[in-house]
Amino acid sequence: MTDGTGQVAEDNIGDITKWDEMSKRLMIPLDYPDVAQARLLMEKLEGIPCYMKVGMQLFYAAGPEFIKELKDRGYSVFVDVKMHDIPNTVKGGAESLTQLGVDMFNVHAAGGTAMMAAARNGAAAAVSVNPSLQMPLIIAVTQLTSTSQEVMNGEIGIAGNVADTVVRYAKLAAEAGLDGVVASPQEAAVIADACGSTFRTVTPGIRPAGASLDDQSRVMTPAQAIRQGSHYLVVGRPITAAPDPRQAALTIIEEMIQA
Repeated sequence: MTDGTGQVAEDNIGDITKWDEMSKRLMIPLDYPDVAQARLLMEKLEGIPCYMKVGMQLFYAAGPEFIKELKDRGYSVFVDVKMHDIPNTVKGGAESLTQLGVDMFNVHAAGGTAMMAAARNGAAAAVSVNPSLQMPLIIAVTQLTSTSQEVMNGEIGIAGNVADTVVRYAKLAAEAGLDGVVASPQEAAVIADACGSTFRTVTPGIRPAGASLDDQSRVMTPAQAIRQGSHYLVVGRPITAAPDPRQAALTIIEEMIQA
């Protein structure tokens, strides 16, 4: 379907809209210790309108200026710093992130509804001061995809099964006015049933068939995740550690289209 550069070939021009839509639902984490390495990957992916996810390591190293660089390059940006603190502190953090023009950021649902609502209020406060800003999507982390049933029960101390805990947190996030949750693709369908199809799910733990699971416990292929109703797919090492990251990303987008 694509010509290998990230552009849809002329004989498939009718598929451009679908290709563009699925590309924008692919999130690629820039999990690097410095900007130079992140830029190398960005150069390889140039022309693919994916989301760029900036996690703790790079955000703490590069700071707000790199977020502005990504926005200037035309990327949608998800700042993945998983805020979890008292409501007033999270409100201030949300206000600062919104001022950077980010498209999405996240908080931990375990912080409770008051904390999650404070994040929403902080973002709204930034927009009220500067109407040129957009209201970012605010997503709550339910359970990390590295958390197994045994770890959740025996170490974290939460009883029950993972799916029930995820849905409970998702309902709390919706109650607090958030836009969606980070969850395993295995829980996307039950979250939609509980919170509605427009309540967004951002799903890490995406692994193409035959790929290493690395440190993920609850995984699906890209096609499976799309069929389950995932709105955004976070795909890291299968792209970033691939011999040809660009081709790996294009292959995943094609699989999403065919789901």
